[in-house]
Amino acid sequence: MTADPFKHFRIIGALMVREVSTRFGRDGLGFAWLVVEPLAFCVGVVLMWKLFKPEYEHGIRTTPFVFTGYTAIVLIRHLINFSMNALHANVGLLYHRDVTAVHIFLSRNFLEFAGASLSFIVVYAALATFNQIELPHDLLLLYSGWFLLGWVGMGTGLSMAGLAMRFDVIERVVPIVTYLLIPLSGAFVMVEWIPYNYRELYLLIPFAHGIEMIRSSVFGEFTPTHYHASYALAVGTALNILGLLLISISKNRVEIE
Repeated sequence: MTADPFKHFRIIGALMVREVSTRFGRDGLGFAWLVVEPLAFCVGVVLMWKLFKPEYEHGIRTTPFVFTGYTAIVLIRHLINFSMNALHANVGLLYHRDVTAVHIFLSRNFLEFAGASLSFIVVYAALATFNQIELPHDLLLLYSGWFLLGWVGMGTGLSMAGLAMRFDVIERVVPIVTYLLIPLSGAFVMVEWIPYNYRELYLLIPFAHGIEMIRSSVFGEFTPTHYHASYALAVGTALNILGLLLISISKNRVEIE
C-alpha cells in the first residue's frame, strides 16, 4: 500500500486521460466525442418523441419526461457496459506495479459519469433555451438525484464486472439485464403511475429513486414523486463495496498477455 494517499488519484487521472486519447484519438473532435456521442442519441430520441407524441401525457410535459428518462438510462447503461470490458481493454497496464484493476475500473466509471453529466447539462440548457423545459425548481435535489443514480449505476457495473471475473456466464447475462432496465429502472414511467399495491415493491429497484428525485426537481412540487434517497444510497454503497471486493479478490484470475 502506498504511503502517498494522493497517488491513487493521480493514477486514476492519468488512466482517464489515456482512455480518452486511445478511444477517441487526438484528431477531429477528439475527447469531445465523450460528450457528443450520448448527446446525439439523446437529442435524436427527444426529437422523435416531440414529433410523434402529444405535448402532454398523464398531465406532465412529454419533452422533459423523455429527456430525464433517456439521459438516466444512458448513464446507467454506460456505467454497466463500459465496466464489463474495462479490464480486457486495459489488461496490459497491469504490468505497471502501481496500476491495479481497481484503478482501471474506477477511471472508466468516472470518465463515463463525466461524459454523461456534461451531455445532460448541454441538452438541458438547449431545451431550456427553446422553452421546452423549465429551470430546476431545486438544484440540490437535481444534483443529488443525478449523483445517486451514478452511484447505484457504478456499483451495479462494478459488481457485475467482479462477478464476470469469476463466472463467465455473467458476461452473457449483462446484456439481458441492461435491456430489462429500460422498462424497470423508472426511466420511462413515473412511480405515481404504478398501482398503489405494487408501488413499494417497485421502489425496491434502486435506480427509480434517483430518477424520481431528478423529476421532482424538474417538474416541481405539484407533480407527485416517490423516492427514498437513504435506501438507494445504502444499496449503491453496498454494491460498490461488493464490486470492489470482488475485483480485488479476483485479480489473480486475470491473464496478463
